Amino acid sequence: MTAPGVFDPADLGTCISCGFCLPACPTYKLTGDEASSPRGRIALMRAIDADEVNVFDVAAREQGSFCLGCRACEPVCPSGVPYGRLIEQLRDAQWTGRRRPWRILPLLAFATSRKLIRAAGLLRRHAKRTRAADSDPGDTLMLGCFERALFPAVSKAAVATIPGLRVPADQGCCGALHAHNGDIARGEELARQLGERPGRIVSTAGGCAAHLAAVIGRDRVVDYSEALLEHGAAAGEILVDGRRARIGLQDSCHLRNGLGVAGAPRAVIEAIGEYVEVPGAGDCCGAAGTYAILRRADSRRVLANKISELARLDLDFLVVVNPGCQRQMIGAVRRARLRTRVLHLAELVALVRQ
Repeated sequence: MTAPGVFDPADLGTCISCGFCLPACPTYKLTGDEASSPRGRIALMRAIDADEVNVFDVAAREQGSFCLGCRACEPVCPSGVPYGRLIEQLRDAQWTGRRRPWRILPLLAFATSRKLIRAAGLLRRHAKRTRAADSDPGDTLMLGCFERALFPAVSKAAVATIPGLRVPADQGCCGALHAHNGDIARGEELARQLGERPGRIVSTAGGCAAHLAAVIGRDRVVDYSEALLEHGAAAGEILVDGRRARIGLQDSCHLRNGLGVAGAPRAVIEAIGEYVEVPGAGDCCGAAGTYAILRRADSRRVLANKISELARLDLDFLVVVNPGCQRQMIGAVRRARLRTRVLHLAELVALVRQ
């Protein structure tokens, strides 16, 4: 019925079916259906592995697509199930050839082409490119394939706020988009290519940072907030109408759940404004890489409660640490007609340094 070896036996065997993951799962919260929880999906994966369910079964494909891949189940799991890897393995088996969702094909093609990535970045005028000397590699800024095209101000802000940050001219995609969308091998290959340059890689994209760290090692990858704090918190405050700005944060799922980075962005914000914890800040915003493209209605269902909280809090700024979240939250705030301004953390810090 199915090809053998879809899942890593060690990964699949880690789950003890305790159910601690259920309350943390966004799709389980939406449906109350065990099949739409990590425990339910792992039971499905085991059935696929035992050749009891076809990997291309309609219900199996639905669960492979319905999962946000946010990895919120991982921090609460007592047995350390690497669920993120398992859902990637499921999609790697399901989203092959003509079975790959057509809506993401242009995105994958763009992210695979260095020429297209560079052309888009140059057109949008991202941070000035520099070549790191082999004798003094320092920290290297990863531009990000879509971030440099959609939000070029982020890389400029990162370079302006972290001393000595280098921007190599020849970098391509990190491969996170591929790994999360049914092409693990290509995703790992691109990450290794990016990791060939010396020094640490500083990332302004949580999803990219988590993917890179999984492939080339956590010691080689640092989030922007972590790198910034190494140089000291931002000096100065952001004032609105004579008071400290009220600033909230939307976590990046993979940065928080994959790398365990949650405190550093908050520490940066607290130094320059009144930090306001947004209820559910650590919950997925529904962007989830390509999820908002493939499952728009479900994406907005995940987002709905978050927008209600933002309306109640009436923040001056909402800070994000991932381009997908930035795009999602900008659109949502505009639709809700909130006065809150959505900025990447680097852009917020740059306001202090101006």
